[in-house]
Amino acid sequence: MKVRIGIGSGGGSPTELADLVDRLEKLEVDLLWLSEHLSTPAVDPLVGMAFALGRTSQLKVGTGVAVLPGRNPVLLAKQLSSLALLAPRRVLPVLGLGPARLEDRSAFPLPEARGETRPAGTVGRRGAVFDEALEVLRRLLREPQVTFHGEFFDFTEISIGELPTRPLEIWLGGSTPAALRRIDDDHFGLSLRVAFEPPPAEAVEALRRRFPDSDPALVLPVGWATTRKLIGEYIAVGVSKFVIHPFSTPGGWPSILDSFAAELMPLEN
Repeated sequence: MKVRIGIGSGGGSPTELADLVDRLEKLEVDLLWLSEHLSTPAVDPLVGMAFALGRTSQLKVGTGVAVLPGRNPVLLAKQLSSLALLAPRRVLPVLGLGPARLEDRSAFPLPEARGETRPAGTVGRRGAVFDEALEVLRRLLREPQVTFHGEFFDFTEISIGELPTRPLEIWLGGSTPAALRRIDDDHFGLSLRVAFEPPPAEAVEALRRRFPDSDPALVLPVGWATTRKLIGEYIAVGVSKFVIHPFSTPGGWPSILDSFAAELMPLEN
């Protein structure tokens, strides 16, 4: 089991991305993950992937997590295939059901189902669109020509051109029982926010509301030593991929990344 620990840029703005990418490449960090936060200053994950991949030669870049329902899966397949051909083995798309912010959901309108009489945004339809779009996406990334007649997508003999020599893996993200059922049993990863000083009371209370059955210290560890211990416990039960999101960046990204390289990268194998 390969243990890999990457950095999540969270809501980092486009103006920060160049310095962050350069530092990650210099430190030989394995992965940069770009979140999809539409209504914040954060860079678009697909645009950010292209920028980071073009600026580096070793760094892998992933989306964590990009919304699939509401995107055209044929166009997305073309975009991902192009990136994988330009930067082989360094593109790691992670796709999910919906945006982190509910107010962003209207920016990802669902396609109408054939014969559908209910509004496309009806609760429950997003999961059905996700499943069908994922099938379309995976087939297009593996087959030279695809014909598909589904409930939401219908096309004949579509090709996206040259395909990557090595099939592109599509990882899935989510935390609900339905999302977890879609994820491969032998391949689990998680995002972990890390604080470097005790978080304010309102942050702890927000964690309790969001994760009522979890100890806030397990959701937001404080300090590198606590984080190392927690990652070790996760590895022991089969988790192998980790995305570290700094809760804050005291001293800026250079300081955080230097500490990350010294404290967490030795856990990789």
